[in-house]
Amino acid sequence: MLSVIIPASNEQDYIGPCLAALFASGPMGAEVIVVANGCRDATAARARAMQDQAQAAGWALTVLDLPEGGKPHALNTGDSVAQGEIRAYLDADVIVSPRLMAELHALLTTDQPRYATGTARIPRARSAVTRAYARFWQRLPFARSTAPGYGLFAVNAAGRARWGDFPAIISDDTFVRLHFAPDERRQSPAPYDWPMIEGFAALTRVRRRQDAGVAEIARLYPDLHAKDDKARLGMPALLLLALQDPAGFIAYTAVSLAVRLRRGSGWARGR
Repeated sequence: MLSVIIPASNEQDYIGPCLAALFASGPMGAEVIVVANGCRDATAARARAMQDQAQAAGWALTVLDLPEGGKPHALNTGDSVAQGEIRAYLDADVIVSPRLMAELHALLTTDQPRYATGTARIPRARSAVTRAYARFWQRLPFARSTAPGYGLFAVNAAGRARWGDFPAIISDDTFVRLHFAPDERRQSPAPYDWPMIEGFAALTRVRRRQDAGVAEIARLYPDLHAKDDKARLGMPALLLLALQDPAGFIAYTAVSLAVRLRRGSGWARGR
């Protein structure tokens, strides 16, 4: 059985389309657990309003409404009630394609520890700077690596046994991915849409948080960080990318410089 856990904080505009896409996919008999956490909007109510659609699609829907915010706690709470031996963790603003969840289920139906995800697409942004940044970012080594898993990752029972509770860290997706060797990761060609945040200031906040998450794992889990197989981007490759997409390079470099020049902290969502 597949259990999909969706941590959701103030996602009232996204949770409906996210669930509708999920219910349009297989496999039948799966369950989804929406963990609304620290919401000041109608996220939980809008998720509960999808109950009839879930039932018609053959999905079980559980909605938990936690007063406190925090993604790691939401993930752990969802895990504590999930029934499936295969677990998928999905951001509330992600839209899966119709065949993706069934393909993940098939990839993870094995006794060997496995990690799997789909193929991410970044929808066209309204902001010109976000469009340029996203175009360049998708050509970087991490985005082109096998099964990077941002916004959606899944594991089977043997894989989930590799860690206990999700720790209170920034980058849960990186933490999980690094528990698996490259030959244990699988990527379905079926796509999912993962929106990128709009505007220069927002991109800077998110990039700062992403960099802090990577540094935090290197500091707290050096053994995991040592398993990172992400290719390094040398100067010749960077210059080639810059020549191929000057506007994207300028946007990416400007955000990178802003992160270095302006220190900050706090949570920021990916879109």
